[in-house]
Amino acid sequence: MSYIETISPEQAEGEVKEMYRRQEAHFGFLPNYARVFCHRPEVMKCWAALIAAIRRPMEAHRYELVTLAAARALGNSYCSLAHAKVLAELMGMEATQAMVAGETGPLSEAERKMMAFAAKVACRAQEVGAEDIEALRTHGFADEEIFDIVAVVAGRAFFTRILDGLGAEPDAAFGELPADLVEALSVGRPIASA
Repeated sequence: MSYIETISPEQAEGEVKEMYRRQEAHFGFLPNYARVFCHRPEVMKCWAALIAAIRRPMEAHRYELVTLAAARALGNSYCSLAHAKVLAELMGMEATQAMVAGETGPLSEAERKMMAFAAKVACRAQEVGAEDIEALRTHGFADEEIFDIVAVVAGRAFFTRILDGLGAEPDAAFGELPADLVEALSVGRPIASA
């Protein structure tokens, strides 16, 4: 599940117990990622507040597309699978599968450019130039929206590095997604066994 010892739900107390309770209430189970934060639940709380502030001005569909692009580029299976699952709820499973497979139909040209930009920021931010920003503007993105895209990617990078750095495996529940989607999005650690 991870490379560090974590506190079991039965032994959790105080802030850890409350964090576990919130996560379980939201997902119906305790996600593996929550367990790695057991030694520093205040970091999880701060990250949750930060990502909530970052995503607040963004439409949900855009936020999920940017997050998925960043997670894939960063090689993080956990977030790739989780956010593709949310996208499937927003745009339908068939459209999500087609988008992940590289088909252009489900996305506008502006969305494709946005996702490519998010992937570049995730792995090669130092190579971003004025031309990248201008290309987004040409596709209708305002400067504050470009800031939002970069902020989402930066927040995702923080989270994925904690998960991968501590060996958190994607939850077994992701194995219920269509096999082609699981295969395409397992870009890093494999799904945990049930």
